[in-house]
Amino acid sequence: MHCPFCRHPDSRVVDSRTTDDGTSIRRRRQCPDCSRRFTTVETASLMVIKRSGVTEPFSRTKVISGVRKACQGRPVTEDALAQLGQRVEEAVRATGSAELTTHDVGLAILGPLRELDLVAYLRFASVYRAFDSLEDFEAAIAELREERPPVSDCDCGPGVTPEVPVPAAAAD
Repeated sequence: MHCPFCRHPDSRVVDSRTTDDGTSIRRRRQCPDCSRRFTTVETASLMVIKRSGVTEPFSRTKVISGVRKACQGRPVTEDALAQLGQRVEEAVRATGSAELTTHDVGLAILGPLRELDLVAYLRFASVYRAFDSLEDFEAAIAELREERPPVSDCDCGPGVTPEVPVPAAAAD
């Protein structure tokens, strides 16, 4: 590492710390020539190989943007989207690979999105998996129903049966 002050080609690391989110390392360095101190931040680059073969850096912002489209009109907060983006980035970095395909990134998105909102998950999956027919949607919905137990709409508490309204004509 060249000293930014005197351009000396070497420096000594005085202190190293990981950043709060754990994605980079902050190093405090000192130049052996001019004795001035400076800070460097090191991050591991994660590259995504697109379908066209073009390689570009991983972008949490692009992940959140794509998921935001699937969540349009759904009760999903920006904070939840940010947390999803962080989970996806952590998952793809945990693979230990320096290069991932867009398919790998898509798979990393599907899990957290399924937990966040099922409708948004189906929207995203329909594009990601290229659903061509109603049968594709039906198969995805059937898969979700098998994984989740049925949920009652009643918020009455345990052991309480919700009251079913009787139409006025039937009450006579």
